[in-house]
Amino acid sequence: MKQSLLVLGLAATATAFTGPVAPNTRPETALFGGGRGGASTLDGKKKTVAHVRELLDSSEMIITVPASGIKVKQVQDFRRSLPDGTTVKVVKNKLMSRAIEGTEYEAVGDMLKGANMWFFIEEDIGGTVKAWNAFCKTAQLQESHQILGGNIEGTNYDTSGVDAISKLPSKKELIARIAGGINAVPTKVARVIKAPGMKVARAIKLAGDEVNGVSSE
Repeated sequence: MKQSLLVLGLAATATAFTGPVAPNTRPETALFGGGRGGASTLDGKKKTVAHVRELLDSSEMIITVPASGIKVKQVQDFRRSLPDGTTVKVVKNKLMSRAIEGTEYEAVGDMLKGANMWFFIEEDIGGTVKAWNAFCKTAQLQESHQILGGNIEGTNYDTSGVDAISKLPSKKELIARIAGGINAVPTKVARVIKAPGMKVARAIKLAGDEVNGVSSE
C-alpha cells in the first residue's frame, strides 16, 4: 500500500513538470540584444537591428567597452548615472554588423570582437565617459574594462582618442560660447565708437581686438 502511494506521488510530481516551459523573459535576454525576450528568434533579431539603427541615426558618437564579467544588476544601476541622450546596450556582434551596414559607422566592424557593450551618445560625450570611468572605479574594473574605442563621423578612435574627444566642449557649450561672443560684439563696438574723436574704422578695429582678447592700450 505504501509503495503504491509512493509511485502515485512520484507520477503526480513528474506530471507537474511536463508542461510547456515558460518563455525566457529574464533581463539578461533583453539586455543582450533580444526583442522582447526573444533573442534567438528571427523576429527578435530584426527588431534589435532596427532599434540599433535608430540609435545610430540619432547618435553623435558611439563608444564600446567590454561586456564580459558585468552583471545585469550593475548595468541597470549604471544606466541611472548616464547623462540624458545616452543609451547603453549590449549587442551581439553579428546583429551590430547588420545594423551598421550602409551607415557612416561601418568602420566599427573592426571593433566587433568579443562581447561588447555600446554607448549611443546623442550629445554629452564627456559626461558619458566620465560616468563610465566612475563606474569602473567603484566596481574595480579599471584594468579590465577600459574603453576599447569609438567612432564619430565615420572615423574610428582608440582609447586615447576617445578620451581626448571627451574633454572637448560639447556642441551645446560651443553654441553658447559663440552666441555669447556675438552678443558681446555690438556692445563693444558701440562703447568704443562713443569715444571722443574716434573714427569709425579705428573704432571697429579696436572693438574687434577686444573681442579677440587683444588689449587696445
